[in-house]
Amino acid sequence: MTPIHVIGIGLAGGQGLQPHLHTLIDQATVLVGSERHLHYFPLHPGKRIALTHFAQGLEAIQQHLDQALNPLVVVLTSGDPLFFGFGRLLLQTFAADLLCFHPYLSSVQIAFNRLKVPWQDAEVISVHGRSLAPLVTAWQKGVSKIAVLTDHNNTPAAIAKLFLGLNLPIHYEFWVCENLEGADECIQKFEPQNLINLQFSALNVVVLLRHNREKQDISDLASLPILGLPDQAFYSFVDRPGLMTKREIRVLALAELQLQEHQIIWDIGSGTGSVAIEAARMVPSSQVYAVEKTALGTQLIHQNCQHFQVNNVHIVLGEAPAVLNNLPDPHRIFIGGSGGHLQEILNYCQTRLDPSGVIVLSLATLENFYTASKWFDTSHWVVEHLQIQLSRSVPIASMTRLTPLNPVMLIRASRNPN
Repeated sequence: MTPIHVIGIGLAGGQGLQPHLHTLIDQATVLVGSERHLHYFPLHPGKRIALTHFAQGLEAIQQHLDQALNPLVVVLTSGDPLFFGFGRLLLQTFAADLLCFHPYLSSVQIAFNRLKVPWQDAEVISVHGRSLAPLVTAWQKGVSKIAVLTDHNNTPAAIAKLFLGLNLPIHYEFWVCENLEGADECIQKFEPQNLINLQFSALNVVVLLRHNREKQDISDLASLPILGLPDQAFYSFVDRPGLMTKREIRVLALAELQLQEHQIIWDIGSGTGSVAIEAARMVPSSQVYAVEKTALGTQLIHQNCQHFQVNNVHIVLGEAPAVLNNLPDPHRIFIGGSGGHLQEILNYCQTRLDPSGVIVLSLATLENFYTASKWFDTSHWVVEHLQIQLSRSVPIASMTRLTPLNPVMLIRASRNPN
């Protein structure tokens, strides 16, 4: 008989177990588990090992296997022992053929079923004694369904505070599921800002459901900053919410463009239109042409133009440089995306740009930076390079940490030294 049986249980204790698992527990020569798990079986006659310290508990199990004539160790764990559970540590300590696993429903499985939400496409992240970095990455990717296993530091309140601190252009419903299957089970939905000062049972799982709600109309445009609109104020790509020129980069790029009144401005690879809209708001007498090759992108630009009530942005659907033929000659050009045609775009822009004009490129890859730098060197432009590495402060539990944005290289080029 396999000497170690690992049995998952829920808050219903022994009541949720099948008869053959009760038999295994009754026959166990030693019962292992947390104080809470052992409390479910107060009359068990065998030896009991409380898992207050994992290393000592594992050593005690090994001693029992070495000394007992016919050992039968039953380890009680929460839910599925191989789902962020004690089972992984057991497999690292004992040979696999010494172990037999009997999973119960996991807290994540129960939570999604309580919410009546299919979860085969959900991303499950444990921050129980772990870093919050994978959760930040999932938010930045715009994952639609996330389950978070919490601990006493990374609580629902701390998770909500972190989310708000990231200022992402997306929205999540926060579902806090406490004491699942227990007599005091509680499942509540929150807006993240309403979670900040709340406390919950230690036995909880947080389910985050992305909600593509409509943005509120901006009734007081005067309350918006002249420069540096917040990222979350823009409509963004559902599956790539981070795919936009970030506020800090946008501010620097606009400064490098040195905008003036009554200009023609090209924004090539406009994406969500964040740069075009900021430029249009700063110089309403200028005409801004937002060039974007995807239909979804042009739809977002249109939504954002309506959202910010700008009427001097002209949306151009198509791929540069071919689509640029019918546009008026520009005084300023911003290139935020090139679709793999950077050199061709630069060749064309050189023929159309006003003699005193300025080109600014925002580049995220070394390859594009090399291509652009080499092109300007051989074309005899006056060039300035700016490497931008910025970090934003985000709350981590009761402390604050700096989270870096992706590095960006800006190139500013003009034909004249002024």
